[in-house]
Amino acid sequence: MRCFRLCLAALPLAVVAAPALAAAPPSATRHTAVLAPVRAFFAAMARYDQAGMRAQVLPAGMATLMRDGKPVQLALGDFVDHVKPSKSRIEERIRDPQVRVDDNIAVVWAPYVFLLDGKPHHCGTDVFNLVRVDGRWLIAGIADNSRDCPAK
Repeated sequence: MRCFRLCLAALPLAVVAAPALAAAPPSATRHTAVLAPVRAFFAAMARYDQAGMRAQVLPAGMATLMRDGKPVQLALGDFVDHVKPSKSRIEERIRDPQVRVDDNIAVVWAPYVFLLDGKPHHCGTDVFNLVRVDGRWLIAGIADNSRDCPAK
């Protein structure tokens, strides 16, 4: 009888919780798969590896870079072409990425810091649009903004 009462008392909670469980975010595995080309793109960029960067994007996709309140747009293939070897070390780090997936499209929104020779050069937010082509996630578009990093 006591078990029956406990189950009966938990029933309203189960009814309220069921829709929340059904709306749970996608699995961590799916998020990892969506983030993989973003991370590979940044790793290749840090090596000035244009072929590695190009392997992660749809070359005709667009990059929209907000600079001083004005958009600079170029095809992702052209963006990759601008990353040429230099003596400077570059690295772009994202943190706390928010990933949204629906079937074969995904978006990643993440704050970033761009490091030049290990020191913060500029900060902002990156937004990546991705598409799944033949089972593989590719970057279809990039948008970012840029500002001075806050002093620490």
